Amino acid sequence: MDDKHNLAIIVGSVREGRFGPVVASWVADQARAHGGFNVDVVDLAQVEIPLALPAAPPKFAGDSYPRPNGMAALTSALEAADAFIVVTPEYNHSYPASLKAAIDWHFTQWTAKPVAFVSYGGAAGGRHAVLHLENVLTELHAVTIRDGLAFPNYFTAWQDGRPLDPEASGYAKTLLDQLAWWAGALRSARETAPYPA
Repeated sequence: MDDKHNLAIIVGSVREGRFGPVVASWVADQARAHGGFNVDVVDLAQVEIPLALPAAPPKFAGDSYPRPNGMAALTSALEAADAFIVVTPEYNHSYPASLKAAIDWHFTQWTAKPVAFVSYGGAAGGRHAVLHLENVLTELHAVTIRDGLAFPNYFTAWQDGRPLDPEASGYAKTLLDQLAWWAGALRSARETAPYPA
């Protein structure tokens, strides 16, 4: 078995002119340098994500909605992941509709896996979005990581694709160390016994 954990970095915004890909690229570089992850960047702008869900939810645990073919790559990436980093902006004190739709189309893919957050925005740095996401992903039996990264006023805090804060890489290492620990612990637990949903 590969000692590295499969990490899906999810770019949550699909808005024109978005900053998310810049943040996600930097986070991916940090994760590769960390050495504990196989990194897959998943950009929701490249995925067909309908906002309208089928009328009836799945009847049994493990079932899913019939998903559009254009969502197959996203579903595969979520299933293969041992851990996630969600990169999100803050829109009106919450997170983008594209991210909520991607989450709502999937159930078991998040179960008993760790999720860390990297947010950006105005004065709050996306923290309101993260608070809402923690509630949603806890409902789906994911484990949210305490130490995230937030970039307030990102429009003046980044230059040439990198944050100006010299401590940002150290904060990223803390996030990645915790994420790797949880990814290993939860992967071992999933392999030992089915999660009691």
